[in-house]
Amino acid sequence: MREFLSDHKVEFIERNIRRDPKARQYVMDTLGAEAVPLTMIDGEMVIGFDRARLEDLLNL
Repeated sequence: MREFLSDHKVEFIERNIRRDPKARQYVMDTLGAEAVPLTMIDGEMVIGFDRARLEDLLNL
C-alpha cells in the first residue's frame, strides 16, 4: 500500500496497528475491522489491497 500510494504521489498518514495500541483500538471500535491494510479515503474504507477500488476513489 505504501509503495502504491507513494508511486502515485498520494499523501498519506501511516498508522501501524501492531505498534500503536491507540490506532488498533480506533480501528477495532470505530471501524469494526482489524484487517490490514485498511485505507480510508474521503470516508470510504478499503480493506485489503483493492487496486481498482483505490484507483477509483483516488481518481487515478
